Amino acid sequence: MSALPEIAVAEHLAERIGALEIPPAVAEKCIDLGVDVIGLCVTARNEDYVHATLAGCDDDGPCTAIGHARTLSATAAALVNGTAAHGEDFDDTFEGGPVHAGAVVVPAVLAVCERHNGDGAAALRGIAVGVEVLCRLSLVVPKAVHKAGFHPTAVFGAMGAAAGVAAALQSTRKQTVDALGIAGSMASGIIEYLAEGAWTKRMHAGWAAQSGLRAALMARAGFSGPRTVFEGTHGLFHGFAHKTDGNYDALLGDFGTRWVTETLAFKPYPCGTMTHPYIDCARRLAARGIRPEDIAEIVCDVGEGTVHRLWEPLAAKQKPANGYAGKFSQPHCIATGLVRGNVGLGDFTDAAVKDARVLALAFKVRYRIDPQNPYPDEFTGHIRATLNDGSVVEERQPHFRGGAREPLTRQDVEDKFALNCRHGGWDDARTKVALGLAKSLYDGAIDLKGLRG
Repeated sequence: MSALPEIAVAEHLAERIGALEIPPAVAEKCIDLGVDVIGLCVTARNEDYVHATLAGCDDDGPCTAIGHARTLSATAAALVNGTAAHGEDFDDTFEGGPVHAGAVVVPAVLAVCERHNGDGAAALRGIAVGVEVLCRLSLVVPKAVHKAGFHPTAVFGAMGAAAGVAAALQSTRKQTVDALGIAGSMASGIIEYLAEGAWTKRMHAGWAAQSGLRAALMARAGFSGPRTVFEGTHGLFHGFAHKTDGNYDALLGDFGTRWVTETLAFKPYPCGTMTHPYIDCARRLAARGIRPEDIAEIVCDVGEGTVHRLWEPLAAKQKPANGYAGKFSQPHCIATGLVRGNVGLGDFTDAAVKDARVLALAFKVRYRIDPQNPYPDEFTGHIRATLNDGSVVEERQPHFRGGAREPLTRQDVEDKFALNCRHGGWDDARTKVALGLAKSLYDGAIDLKGLRG
């Protein structure tokens, strides 16, 4: 066992968190994040997995489950809202992780502020801190957590939520370190959902949100956690990535002077992030007048790190077991984009993934690994289609639409919010009120009553 450091990574991190000032650009990104997450909670409010999560909570309290009349404890609200926000795979993403920060941190921080009378300034600080910590943690050992069979959003989400809630509560440096240490033992999330399209990925964000919230409250009450939670011999990275010698400078080096939160991407399609540039390519093929029936074969150049989640086993990905499995099938998403000209919430029902034209094209889609693909630092797309007459057409997408190179505008985010609310059954009047509340989250007291069902 190696000697313990005089100052641990978590202690350095807590010190930097305590000195933070939130710049205007980050505050604007956090407004977009709040709008996006609330809309996502509404869009999923009537889904079976949300009703099951809500029914599984037996701890009522004063906190809001967005889109529902029933109120819950803070931890239960964080669980339900996080599960809803992540459930349709339409939530924000961070290139380089990849992780989904908003669906974890926003529900955790809003719940603790609602329960403990935190105001908008506390919520803004907590969300900014939590998102920054979560995203930066995903850069310490890129791809290793996924390779080990775990979901990075779930693992690092518990830590990000703990940091965010501690910041919102104005926890001391030691309390923040303890919160991170406790959350390390609460982090979890295997990726076996990929086998048959089971629901567990949907709850990963909610579970991380409630875990981080619980850890921060326990730390505030005096419960201690290991300060070497990150780099320790038996720490987080050893357990979830089989490493302890990661690039901790990616976490700490310029923390507070450069904000990776500013680069968060908002999704234009409700499916796995790495599929998006390929959907763009497929849609451009369709716009060129190429019909599915004209195509003999599609070959996609892909990043090696995406194969085990989106491409293999190929036969199963070409014929997803259910609608949810379709979200993590590159062949299905590409075929849908070309057959229908777009990919939306309605394209991932159990019926939609059985569409004969989509299935027929998906069976023609395969991949080859491109060793020069920049994943996970950037998400790109490349499709080469061989037509029945032997001619070849190609499309490339050099970056993720909605990300740092081509960000969505505030209006785009609001339009997505309206789309999500309509899908969740809210009329235009209700949607307008909810949007006003979402945009003004950080302006005064945290009051979410207007978001209840």
